[in-house]
Amino acid sequence: MKLVTLAQTCDVEDSLNTKGDERDLWPLDEIDPTKSRFPCCLVWTPLPVVSWLAPFIGHVGLCMEDGTIVDFSGSNFINVDDFAYGSVARYIQLDREQCCFPSNLASHTCKHRYKHAERGVAISWDDAIHSSRRHFEHKSYNLFTCNCHSFVAICLNRMSYGGSMDWNMVNVAALVLLKGRWVNYMAVVRSFLPFTVMVCFGISFVGWPFLIGLLMFCLLLIAWFVVGTYCLKTLLEC
Repeated sequence: MKLVTLAQTCDVEDSLNTKGDERDLWPLDEIDPTKSRFPCCLVWTPLPVVSWLAPFIGHVGLCMEDGTIVDFSGSNFINVDDFAYGSVARYIQLDREQCCFPSNLASHTCKHRYKHAERGVAISWDDAIHSSRRHFEHKSYNLFTCNCHSFVAICLNRMSYGGSMDWNMVNVAALVLLKGRWVNYMAVVRSFLPFTVMVCFGISFVGWPFLIGLLMFCLLLIAWFVVGTYCLKTLLEC
């Protein structure tokens, strides 16, 4: 009887802790691209040169609750409120209610209670970004192994966003590319015009072999990140 009572008490405590966490989620301000304010958004912008050849490759950042953009843009360097490589072209607003912000081990709302605690937890959205920021301030940037997508993935893992602890470069990129919204029409032009011009010039001067070479280049990039992420996990860990 005592065991049943104890279990019921723990369930009540978990429920109270969860409700308390939900009350802490104050309303967010509106998204305002003109002021570069994207509260709780994953943001994307094309990379110079790289995106001209592979338009699906870009630079990402994660925004704080007040809309400030934070991104990993160089070795031992985290950008705050100064998005590297230009203004935001695409964004997706994430839902804080899909995060796990435990005040203690018993108040976890995700199924990865011990794994989450071991890898690092956060008590709020901004706390997850601040913790990841401190971690990446001592990391060397590498486009192919430890980049801006790695930073966002670590943040989402600290939040256990969507109940998952398996965020990585590939699914972060897929999330913003498949579900992201364009800021405006000019953002689309800015993202694809250089690629279109490169393709036209390449075909004009080299012919169809240029297009075949470009396709092979894109496939190799995709293969590198997919194989490195899912088959050689230690290779792309930050």
